[in-house]
Amino acid sequence: MQKGKIFVVGFGPGDREHITKRAVDALQQSDHIMGYKTYVELIEHLVTAKTIVSTGMTEEVSRAQEAVKQAEAGHIVSVISSGDSGVYGMAGLVYEVLIEKGWTEATGIEVEVVPGISAINSCASLLGAPVMHDSCTISLSDHLTPWTVIEKRIEAAAMADFVIAFYNPKSGRRTRQIVEAQRILLKYRSPGTPVGLVKAAYRDTQDIILTTLSEMLEHDIGMLTTVVVGNSSTFFYDNKIITPRGYQRKYTLGEEKQILKPHQRLKKEAEPWALDQETGEAKSGYEKIVAVENKVSKADVSSLELANEALSLVQQEHKEANPFLVQQQQESIFEFAVSPGVANKMITPQQMITLAEVVGERGTMEYTPDHRLVIKVPSNNPQQLVAIVEQTGLIVQPVGDVVIVKACDFCYGEKAESIPYAEKIMETLGGIKMPKELHVGINGCGMACYRAVFDDIGIVYRKKKFDLFIGSKPVGRTAHAAQPVVEGLAPEQLIPLLTDIIADYQENAHPNERFFKYFKRVKKILNFEHVDMTCKIKVEEAPCGD
Repeated sequence: MQKGKIFVVGFGPGDREHITKRAVDALQQSDHIMGYKTYVELIEHLVTAKTIVSTGMTEEVSRAQEAVKQAEAGHIVSVISSGDSGVYGMAGLVYEVLIEKGWTEATGIEVEVVPGISAINSCASLLGAPVMHDSCTISLSDHLTPWTVIEKRIEAAAMADFVIAFYNPKSGRRTRQIVEAQRILLKYRSPGTPVGLVKAAYRDTQDIILTTLSEMLEHDIGMLTTVVVGNSSTFFYDNKIITPRGYQRKYTLGEEKQILKPHQRLKKEAEPWALDQETGEAKSGYEKIVAVENKVSKADVSSLELANEALSLVQQEHKEANPFLVQQQQESIFEFAVSPGVANKMITPQQMITLAEVVGERGTMEYTPDHRLVIKVPSNNPQQLVAIVEQTGLIVQPVGDVVIVKACDFCYGEKAESIPYAEKIMETLGGIKMPKELHVGINGCGMACYRAVFDDIGIVYRKKKFDLFIGSKPVGRTAHAAQPVVEGLAPEQLIPLLTDIIADYQENAHPNERFFKYFKRVKKILNFEHVDMTCKIKVEEAPCGD
């Protein structure tokens, strides 16, 4: 079989003039294009691929896995990122997926990373010249990196007087991080430090705001905004942000004619702080303070000797475990869900105490609408945590794009006939990996008060048999209940039928394609024909035009 290839393409800000020729060539050579929906829309007009798969913002892993799968089948695939694919983009994740499969460059599929203009560069060009001196990028998203680590990086960059570009500064649910970043920076920088807020650089919705460190939160900041914070020498000039590199010590910038020619600027008289290129000694007499028997004397010393002495001091401090040495230990975040059971909604005090101990001060615990607690905790030994939690009688379940089984409380167990079936569904299907999170809802009687008909697959126990509903769309202006597909299903037929429906979706849906979208696209699951359940209504426009 012919070997496939993966292009990991960074296409810059998104407009045609700022995408490289190599990026366009890679896109046009590809059989399949995969990327975040918004990014796909930006480059769709440039490609002629057989298939274009667009997925949601949190579906990076499934995109990388699907790209590898298609390349292994002999296809040419482009995985796209805005900006540069190696800066908070898809390049690293594609390699991680390949490495997990035992890939090597010599024997595996070919991978080419196509660079693009990162946001720090595109935004800087619109602001003036804010990153002329040493700079860094920090993502404020703590989705994959613990906030404690991000705080340390902000603090270190602030102390070192870096120009900082903040990526992913704020989202609808994640709002405190940019506030905390400002608080840390104000410990080290003037409130008047220039700040540039660039939204959607070089796109139709581009917006540029010049502000200061103390006032930056008074402006709209979102996921499409890059926040560029100047250093101690950055200044405003004529609606531009400028960070000087220090040329004023080499040039007289106000003079029309420079006094020193380039070759003269390297002479001892011009730069007395520099090393002599021949001897390695300082060009003017540095003095070294030497302590001898509690007496202080002075002696001339070369800069090379000073450097060697400084290096030995650093090495000695390292040996003594200097507390100021920055050495970040990498930790894995273990994420899982717990519940007291499918039908049981009661958690005991002892179970809560155990969960609190597992979470500790560095983890989080969130209650979800699915009657589950989602736990996120740093851990390199997840099996041990699972064992501790399961010992309390709690059920541990995976999170993410899996089958999630939820049920009513069966009137606190009074309507218990269908509970064994609910538990069997959980045991058989719960946690199976899916293209997108799939909800299976179970109601224990015909009242259906738990609203199972608004789940992807709804099951209602009625008259000792089951009614089955599939394909609901629970949110949005075109929301609708699932369509009924089976009435009076015999109990012994329930789990085999559910297994077949879920297998159909699992094998044939696109990555990140929700169940109702899949049903609508393919028109038929097993022998169940899709019916348009959308209610066509005209909605008056709001006065604000939104």
